[in-house]
Amino acid sequence: MRTKKKDPNAVALGSKGGKARAKKVSPETLSAIGKKGANARFQILDESKRREIARKAAEARWGGRRKQEEE
Repeated sequence: MRTKKKDPNAVALGSKGGKARAKKVSPETLSAIGKKGANARFQILDESKRREIARKAAEARWGGRRKQEEE
């Protein structure tokens, strides 16, 4: 079975569009867009997956700080 390859020109054009939009949109609007996407993602996950993601995020956010404070 052959896999369908993406058109490199289309990929480049799509990337340019995203970068151009990011330059034009305020940081607050980008944050709101990200939150909307995160909420949509979390709606389809079960509770155990949400907990795992939250635990990893907390570890990434606070894990290094606790180690530094203890030393």
